[in-house]
Amino acid sequence: MKGRPLLSFTICWLCGSGMACALTGWTLIWGMIGALACLPLLLRFMDVRGWSILFLLSAFIGGAAHWEWNDARNHSSLPETTHIAIRDLDGLVAEIQGELVSDVRIDGDRADFKMQMSSILPISDSSADTDLAASAFQIDEQLMVQVRLLEEEEQQVAASWKRGYTITLNGSFALPGEARNFGGFDYRSYLRTLHIHWLFKVKGAGSVTAVAPEGLGQYNVLRWTDWARHTLGSAVEHLFPEPHAGYMKGLIIGMATDIDPGTYGQFSQLGLTHILAISGTHVAVYVASLLLILSWLRLTRETALTIVLILVPAYVLLSGGSPSVIRAGIMSMIGLYMARRGLARDGLQMISAAALLMMWWDPYFLLSVSFQLSFLVTAGLMIYMPLINRLFSSWPKSLSATASVTVTAQLISFPVTILYFNQFSLLSFVANFLLVSLISAIVLPLGTVAMLLSFIWVPLAKPLAWIAIQLNQLTFISVEWMNSLPGFVLIWATPPLLWIAAYYAVLYALLYLLYRGNGEQQETAFVEEETAPLVRGQPSVSMANMGIRSSVSTVAQDQGKNRVDGKETSLTILGASIAWPEYTSAFTARGAGYYAYKRMSKVQRWLCGLLALSFVAGLLWAYQTPKPAGTGIVQFLDIGQGDSTLITTPEGKHILVDGGGTVSFGNNEQSWKTRRDPYEVGAKVVVPLLKKRGIHQLDAVIVTHADQDHAGGLQAVLEQIPVKRFMFNGTTSGKDNFDKLLNTAMERKIPLYAIQQGMSYKVDKETILHFIAPDLAHMDVNVSGSLPVSEHQNHDSVVFLLDMAGTSMLFTGDMDAAAEQDLLYMIQDGSLAAQFEQKGADLGDTEGVVQRVLTRPLQVNSNDASSAFGSIDVLKVAHHGSKTSSTEAWLQYWNAKTAVISAGVNNTYGHPNPGVMERLEATGSEIYQTDQMGEVQMRVKDGKIDIRYKLFGVE
Repeated sequence: MKGRPLLSFTICWLCGSGMACALTGWTLIWGMIGALACLPLLLRFMDVRGWSILFLLSAFIGGAAHWEWNDARNHSSLPETTHIAIRDLDGLVAEIQGELVSDVRIDGDRADFKMQMSSILPISDSSADTDLAASAFQIDEQLMVQVRLLEEEEQQVAASWKRGYTITLNGSFALPGEARNFGGFDYRSYLRTLHIHWLFKVKGAGSVTAVAPEGLGQYNVLRWTDWARHTLGSAVEHLFPEPHAGYMKGLIIGMATDIDPGTYGQFSQLGLTHILAISGTHVAVYVASLLLILSWLRLTRETALTIVLILVPAYVLLSGGSPSVIRAGIMSMIGLYMARRGLARDGLQMISAAALLMMWWDPYFLLSVSFQLSFLVTAGLMIYMPLINRLFSSWPKSLSATASVTVTAQLISFPVTILYFNQFSLLSFVANFLLVSLISAIVLPLGTVAMLLSFIWVPLAKPLAWIAIQLNQLTFISVEWMNSLPGFVLIWATPPLLWIAAYYAVLYALLYLLYRGNGEQQETAFVEEETAPLVRGQPSVSMANMGIRSSVSTVAQDQGKNRVDGKETSLTILGASIAWPEYTSAFTARGAGYYAYKRMSKVQRWLCGLLALSFVAGLLWAYQTPKPAGTGIVQFLDIGQGDSTLITTPEGKHILVDGGGTVSFGNNEQSWKTRRDPYEVGAKVVVPLLKKRGIHQLDAVIVTHADQDHAGGLQAVLEQIPVKRFMFNGTTSGKDNFDKLLNTAMERKIPLYAIQQGMSYKVDKETILHFIAPDLAHMDVNVSGSLPVSEHQNHDSVVFLLDMAGTSMLFTGDMDAAAEQDLLYMIQDGSLAAQFEQKGADLGDTEGVVQRVLTRPLQVNSNDASSAFGSIDVLKVAHHGSKTSSTEAWLQYWNAKTAVISAGVNNTYGHPNPGVMERLEATGSEIYQTDQMGEVQMRVKDGKIDIRYKLFGVE
């Protein structure tokens, strides 16, 4: 870092901001004291002395102070202005007025936009609140507005609302949803990083009055940007059919929200979504194209650089202004300015300037995944790529450059990828190597030219669009084929930040030793410490080599040892060599370009081996599912109105009981309401939580019955998480969704088991499941098809006792009062215990009911299960606390110490029923509700249960 004061200052600033972000109150104060005590020692060790230490200490303190100052001001002024408590504001009906400050996004029956509120008039039907209702308050605060469209025609009305319009809305305030599961997505915290604290919900476009601005208000640069983006998007839609249209809009204009969700999911699994976000690669192509065009126009070098410098901000705005493209834009502008002035360019100094400017403007950029990936990968390419280049020195030059960039970018982005997305495909290296160059160097320019030509003459643009479509089809097929290969997608639990820091440090030390100590050093394509001079007469780097990762935005550096000759007109910037007609540029190695042959000493070899071993051990440690040794965990997930429970046994086996599901009440006549990416509990909540907790596979999935609120979310689970066995009640509901779920299980060769009374499943030495319902022999089913169809799925729910680590828990699905009564009779007359004795070691295929799908028997514990029938520790209350279940006799018999109710917040069914709550309280059960407490976790060890829940702390 010597000779780079801005880099050192920026690192210290970011460290200070990061500490202030992670810590609060006294924890922050003591953390700052500890850091300030250690930092001077670290700087002295790095041979930083004198005033430099004070300079960097001030940067560290400044970063923390800047974060705290901004964070303290980031709060809602609504309660203070209106003198209404937050709990009363939530749901308050009001009329508000302000300015529309974003583009309007329409998806199905909903329109979303941001609004800068200027006044609020509370509305109340209560005579007691007459004074309040008559008071209008002036306020300056930004809101997220959600308009529910009631008629299809209202989509066109919403599309007419533009940025800068003065709008008046009638609706109600709502607090953004917070994370209701441990490790779940916190929408409230996310909106806070955008300085938004409230939602305003509106029913119908008729409740919105929009007035176009007049005078100078019409000349809004951002309004013109929105118009240009929509115009370009429409041109793309006319040239390309779906799914190509959405894909090309994301690729060319950065409209990622229009990409087909299935296509986006396929790209995401292979780590290719960076291609669909405008960033360094796109800016490189844009700058290169402009310089090439201006050179054809015979403009002078200085004039061309000035014109491009002015046009870069326009492209940043046009592409949507994501953190990654802002970073690339700032770096390109700095590089262009310094090239025009003939000054030396240092990539690390330039990226430091970009980071500092962005953090000063908005410190919450630090929490943006796009910001983190963009800066990490860009800086990583500058620092790590020189060390990796030699691994591909024997490859052809063009392939070597692409391979070096791909491997470096993948290694650098890996920790952040698993931190936020909890998965990594081993084929990501191959996919990026093969497809990124094709997409960025061929498809992107082709699509862009076709789009621009369509404004001149559409028939001229059609052939180019056709070529792009064929290449897209090749890309889609390749991506789908790679994703279909089993075993390459690895699921990783969320790693600690300390592990991420250690990963980068050990990786650099290992690569540095290999680079410096073993073998002849080949000429490198990039050297971090040295200048990349502009050299006359060298072969230029082709545009194909610009097909690098989206975050790649490397800049040639000059420490002053090599100056730019006034005659040279080549510019190396943003990871691309942009060649002018007479001259080209190339990178050269340090000094004469070669290092002398060096052989590792014995100590170096031992150190290298130790680092390699540490690196592999660290990866293996991070890959393991985190779990306290010898402790079982039962996690009652909050998935809204439905059921989903994850059981982790003391030996690390994982069982998922139900998966929730989104219940749809729509019909085909209202297809216009269907959203591009509809909310689905399994894909949006259950699967991400399983991945965050590092669940590599599920030993069993148990669906208690076929209703959508229990089985619907399991479709996403089976598609994304390996499952060893699937258990159900042996019937189908006759609905397409459940039949699709069973078909998916069979396609993936997951063994299916029809559960019936008397079966047991021994999971490990401390865990066994005793199934006490349903009784297939007495079920009212229609056996006309290959599987029996039951219209009484609640009654036929799978019910089982979980004996784990000295505790007992009863899971009841949605069983009704009649099923409870039948079970009580069987328990009391001893016939249920006899069922367990009669089943034997092989469950068979249950009288041929499910011969087609039953593939193998479960492992059975032949011990008498009757000892489990009695007082229990935990009761999973049936049917979300509905009045149709949990009779007094049932609750008194089991006499559970603890009861758990899974229900949705403010659900329309009124669950849990007040009568059920009274009966539970009468039995003395301690009650936990997911609608009030969020996720409820029970840690089980040696017969003791420790309970914690998400929303109100730990008990």
